[in-house]
Amino acid sequence: MSIPLRVPAALILLLCGLMISPAMAGEIGVAVASNFAAPMERLVPLFQKESGHTVKVSLGSSSKLYAQIKGGAVFDAFLSADEEIPKRLMQEGLAVGGSRFVYATGRLALWSAQPNLVDDNGAVLNRGNFSVLAIANPLSSPYGVAAKETLTRLIMWNAIQDKLTKGDTVAQTYQMAATEKADLAFIALSQVMRDGKVTHGSWWIVPPEMHKPIRQSAVLLSGAKEPVAAKAFLAFLQSEKARVVMRGFGYEFPHE
Repeated sequence: MSIPLRVPAALILLLCGLMISPAMAGEIGVAVASNFAAPMERLVPLFQKESGHTVKVSLGSSSKLYAQIKGGAVFDAFLSADEEIPKRLMQEGLAVGGSRFVYATGRLALWSAQPNLVDDNGAVLNRGNFSVLAIANPLSSPYGVAAKETLTRLIMWNAIQDKLTKGDTVAQTYQMAATEKADLAFIALSQVMRDGKVTHGSWWIVPPEMHKPIRQSAVLLSGAKEPVAAKAFLAFLQSEKARVVMRGFGYEFPHE
């Protein structure tokens, strides 16, 4: 006579979960604007631990990532530094309609690797005691657009042209200042802020009224190979847990 083996229900559920989870887990490719590189280094492990999915990050300027997507590169989701490119992708059928949302509002900073060069009010721009000011190219970078708008608001855009140099991306612009090829640069605050504090150099956090909001938008791509996992990641990006991380890098959020 056989005796039924009694297995606790909780153990059965655990075993089922262990068997099902690997099959359900997916690996997603996310194209990410370069200014958001540091937050992704913290967000990805949190998401992977919470969801079981894995994330492969591809960094670049929003415009170059857009060109790659147009050219057939396969990504599941796109985190742009602006609103316009995700909107364009939806219009072209390359992103899922209705999936776009603003995941963060970026902040612009004037920064120098030299500890005492930039003051709290950005008066260094008027003093002119610098040789080179770097900005990202306004033709391709939302942070470059914000820098141009700020200088225009200060009535300095035309006067400062002989000291101006442009990087292809805000990441390149930061490198110019970090290696002191430029005395100072307009960059993304997230490039120098960690846990709510700027880590080194000298800086001026540009007041948001000096330029149009840098509304960084995310979108689910139509060619996603793992749409379920990609949707889970985009939902995680809107969670309070993710926003706590992003606030530490200086990002803000709509309606806050």
